[in-house]
Amino acid sequence: MAEELYAYGNWIIVIIIIAIFLFFATKYLSLRTKKEKISGGMFIAFIIALFTEMYGFPLTIYLLSSFFDISIPLTNLKGHLLATLLSSLGFGNDFVLVVIVMIISTIFIIVGLGYIMEGWKLVYNAKGKLATKGIYQRMRHPQYTGIYLICIGFLIQWPTIITLIMFPFIVMMYYHLAKKEEQAMLNKFPGQYKKYMKKTPMFIPNAGGVRK
Repeated sequence: MAEELYAYGNWIIVIIIIAIFLFFATKYLSLRTKKEKISGGMFIAFIIALFTEMYGFPLTIYLLSSFFDISIPLTNLKGHLLATLLSSLGFGNDFVLVVIVMIISTIFIIVGLGYIMEGWKLVYNAKGKLATKGIYQRMRHPQYTGIYLICIGFLIQWPTIITLIMFPFIVMMYYHLAKKEEQAMLNKFPGQYKKYMKKTPMFIPNAGGVRK
């Protein structure tokens, strides 16, 4: 393999991207309580593990190559393992499948980031009151839905063994965190929040439009 095709060992890129996500997480995710810190820490660990393999050391590719005796070139194109798998099954050529995978995953990630930022803005502007407008009319926990979508988007784009193992734990931890927060809201706004829960889904947005 030509040396210029080797796509890993770019640790400066790893550090820069992780730093950007750390800034995003600390700005837009609440990390005050113990459960919030643990859940947020798991999400951050997911991002660190992902980009460490994406640009640093391709652990998953080495493990797959060792256990299944297959050869996966250490290039960015082949690092998109879902596209590589589909290509090996005859669903198209590598480049076209990578483009499709990137488009789908980017949509998930952008929508997820939008949910997180919009949810943060509405809670911040509510100033202690119950936030039920905007995106909160469509789901009760848009920020956590955003985290799920970001994780799914990255798993589509660049699946790794470690992040695939971590994802169910992230889902479970944020589900339990959401349930705890809802109990706190029921204690603080008993009638109002109970009515809000009946008409608004927890994580999956309803089909209704968002009224500002």
